[in-house]
Amino acid sequence: MAQDWFIELLKGTGRLLLHPVFYYSLFIAAILGISRVKRERKNFTVRSEDAYFELRQLFPIGLLIGLSISIITIGAGLTIPFAAIALIAAATLLLSFTTRVRLLAPAYTVGAAFFALIFLSGKKIEIPLAGDLFSSLDEKIYPSIAILLALLTIGEGMLILKNGKKGTSPKLLKSKRGQTVGVHEVKRLWLVPAFMLIPGNMLTMPYEWWPVFTLGDNTYSLLLVPFAIGMHQQIQGLLPREAIQQQGSRVIGLGILATLIAAAGYWYPIAAIAAVSIAIIGREALTFLQRMHEESRPFYFSKKNHGVMILGILPESPADKMALQVGELVTKVNGTNVHDEKTFYEALSRNRAHCKLEVLDTNGQIRFVQRALYEGDHHELGILFVQDEKKWASEVG
Repeated sequence: MAQDWFIELLKGTGRLLLHPVFYYSLFIAAILGISRVKRERKNFTVRSEDAYFELRQLFPIGLLIGLSISIITIGAGLTIPFAAIALIAAATLLLSFTTRVRLLAPAYTVGAAFFALIFLSGKKIEIPLAGDLFSSLDEKIYPSIAILLALLTIGEGMLILKNGKKGTSPKLLKSKRGQTVGVHEVKRLWLVPAFMLIPGNMLTMPYEWWPVFTLGDNTYSLLLVPFAIGMHQQIQGLLPREAIQQQGSRVIGLGILATLIAAAGYWYPIAAIAAVSIAIIGREALTFLQRMHEESRPFYFSKKNHGVMILGILPESPADKMALQVGELVTKVNGTNVHDEKTFYEALSRNRAHCKLEVLDTNGQIRFVQRALYEGDHHELGILFVQDEKKWASEVG
C-alpha cells in the first residue's frame, strides 16, 4: 500500500508539468519583476531588487503551504472533481487578463469556479480533450471545494504574513497637495502546488495512459495542482512590515471563519455556498478597508524638517551592511545636521573614507552607526530618499 502511494505521488508530481497555470505563473512573475524595475529606475535611476526577485519568491514558501494543504485534504479524504480543477485554472487565466494581480486570490479564483460549477452541473457540455466533466457531479463535492478555498485563503494569509513584507518596493507619488511623497508597494505572485484526490476514472477517458488507483470500492487519481495566489498592497501611512502583517493576520482570520462554515456544508449544503460567499465578500472588504485606512492616514514617507527619511535600502550596499532600516530618520551625517538629500550628500562628501550617522529609529530612539567607506562602495550609500521635486521631474521626463 505504501509503495502504491509513493508511486502515485511521483506520478502526480510529474503531472504538475502538464498544468498551464504552472507556466503562466512563471510568465506573470517575470512581468511583475520587469515592470517593477522599470518603475524604480524611473523614480530613483536604480532598482532595489533585480528583475528576478519576484520569480525567486514564486515557490519556496508556497511549497510548504502546498504540502500542508495536501496532508490536510488527503488525510481528511477530500475529493475535488477534475471539473473544478479545470474551472479554477480557467478563472485564474481570465482574471489575470484584468492585470490586477490581487484578483488571483483564492477567494476569487476558486470562488468563481465554485459558482460556475453549480451553474454547469448536470449539463452536457463537451470540452475538447476533457470529456464530459459536468453531467454526473455529486452534490457532496461542494463542501470539499469550499473547504479547499478556505484552506487556500489561510495559506494566502500565511504567505502575506511571512513573505509579503520581504522586498517591498519604494515608489514616489504626488500627494493631493502636489508634494512628492513616498509609498511602498507589493505586487507578488506565489505558486502553491497541492496534491488533490480526483474521484473516479474521468481522466482515463481522454487520456488512456492516465493511471488510477483504488481505495476500497472507489478509484482515484492523484494530481499535483498549482494554485496561483496574487497580492497587491500599497502602503502609505505605516511601516511596510506593520501594514502587511496586519493584512496577513486578517486574511488568516477570514480563512479560519470560512473553514468552520464550509465544514458544516456536509450536513447543511447551504453552508458551503455561505462559506464561499463570505470568503469572496470578506476578501474584497479587507482590501477596501485596508485602502480606506491608508488613505485616511498621513504619508509616513514624506519630507521632514529635522532629518531625511529612509524610503529604501539597496541590498548589499553600505547602508544595508550598516543595518539601516526603512522608515528611520537620518538627522546628522559626520556631525552635520541634515534636512534634505542635498545636505546629506554634502556632509557625506566631506569625508570619503568614513561616515558616521546619527539615526532616529522607528521607535523614536537615537542611535549611531558608522562605517569605513571603500573604493567600489555605492557613492550614495545605497539609500533611497523621497527625492526633491525638481530632481524627480527631470528623471521622469
